[in-house]
Amino acid sequence: MQLPKEKPFDRPTRKITARAAVSAAALAAAGLSGCAVGPDFVSPPAPDVSRFTPENLSSVGGRPLVVKDEIPKRWWEVFHNKNLNRLVEATIEHNPSLQAAEASIKTAYFAAEAQKGGFLPSALLNWSDTNNLQSGVQNTVTPNAFTNPYGLFLRQVSVSYTPDIWGQNRRAVESLEAQTDQQRYQLEATYLSLTSNVATAAVTEASLRGQIAATRHVINIEEHLLGLLRRQYAIGSVAQSDVLTQEAQLAQVMQLLPPLEKQLAQQRDLLTALAGRYSTAQAPETFTMNAVSLPRDLPLTLPSSFVRQRPDVRAAEAAMHSASAQIGVAIAARLPNVTLSTQNGFSAYSYAQLFTPGTGFYTLAAGATQPLFDGFALLNKQKAAEAGLVQAEANYRQAVITGFQNVADALRALQADAKAVKAAVYAETTARKSLDIIRKQLDFGSVNVLALLNAEQTYLQASVARVQAEGSRLADVVALFMALGGGWKDENLKRLSPDAPRENPFSGWGSPAPQEVDKIDGPVNSSWFPSFWD
Repeated sequence: MQLPKEKPFDRPTRKITARAAVSAAALAAAGLSGCAVGPDFVSPPAPDVSRFTPENLSSVGGRPLVVKDEIPKRWWEVFHNKNLNRLVEATIEHNPSLQAAEASIKTAYFAAEAQKGGFLPSALLNWSDTNNLQSGVQNTVTPNAFTNPYGLFLRQVSVSYTPDIWGQNRRAVESLEAQTDQQRYQLEATYLSLTSNVATAAVTEASLRGQIAATRHVINIEEHLLGLLRRQYAIGSVAQSDVLTQEAQLAQVMQLLPPLEKQLAQQRDLLTALAGRYSTAQAPETFTMNAVSLPRDLPLTLPSSFVRQRPDVRAAEAAMHSASAQIGVAIAARLPNVTLSTQNGFSAYSYAQLFTPGTGFYTLAAGATQPLFDGFALLNKQKAAEAGLVQAEANYRQAVITGFQNVADALRALQADAKAVKAAVYAETTARKSLDIIRKQLDFGSVNVLALLNAEQTYLQASVARVQAEGSRLADVVALFMALGGGWKDENLKRLSPDAPRENPFSGWGSPAPQEVDKIDGPVNSSWFPSFWD
């Protein structure tokens, strides 16, 4: 029986293999000469503004604004609190949100790497050994005749390649790499959000502890006065109604403690969760107002460099880059597509005949396809990609506008905070003096109990208001650092390569911590859409 084959040739095995290798190399080289259709992405320009507020600000709340090229990487250390530093480090090390964000980078990174496989030919090895017996019924010449079994041995290498003539795969890789950058920036945003949340929660805890301390101080005063009135009632100096009124006043003040203690407990739970711990293992760090220092000066960056420092703005830019590349993918899908393939191998009826002269074969093929009519599906996909770019551009502009708003809000808040703290301190001091005077007058019988109760209530409100004002100012300092984008930089992203071995992606960032106070208390291409800022 003759051996079926396609274009047989008698050549040694190594020449067959060499032909396959040369064919694969030629096919791969063919795709390198193509172009990439679609827009080439260009980073949008910075907005043409010189400040964050209508007027120039050189200071806020008595603290000078210092224009800096970059924000300190470990910005939370400006509060000079070791407990806060330790808690932030624990959060960076153990918070699952950061670990999930880092894993999302790997997902996007390896998706881009997988897409790069389209630049190379695909090769398949077919190794087939079969033993066959044909049924007599299938014999059309002599039906039901006896047939002999036969074997068929095949060794074949198939190589196929689709040249990236129009840059469809290049644009797809470009889009996926931009998505990887977007995930990196989102990790930075998560990092900034977590560290800011820890600092804000610590300040809130300190404020609550201050409010609780002020309330307990007033309770002590109320209890002392109640004891005094009871003694005076015993000797007939005051009426029983005065004693009962003071008891009611004491009870009302004591009612203020449980809500504050509940808020403090919940704040402790929040700090524990941010640090990646279960609520049964409370964070050992505690915070009080006198252990958190207000920075001597406050940072500010130039608006022209601000958009390069906000991770959410950079993520929006990366999303715009990805959307831009998708237009090229959609355009290329509407153009002719060429496929090249080759098959090289040996086929024989016995294993001993393999790789002998006359058993080799090869096939070379080339094909092209051009969509003619698909119900306008590809055209509409291109229009959808173009609309997606317009949407991403609008999202970018909104991110920049929101960033400017955040900085302006923080500056305005700090201006108001300084006035509020000054007024609150004055009110507390005045209320304390008034209370001391009225207590002495009560001893001499110059005033009644009602005047004393009013003075006590005024002092309590003033004390709590002062603590709240100081806490709000510290929280707004945190908000300013967050609005400015924290202390991340582009080179820090290089530390987040999926192939870079590390235990903690943020460990070792920046220079060693400064000396601390030891207080341990508790345009896109303009031809594609208009100018950004018109």
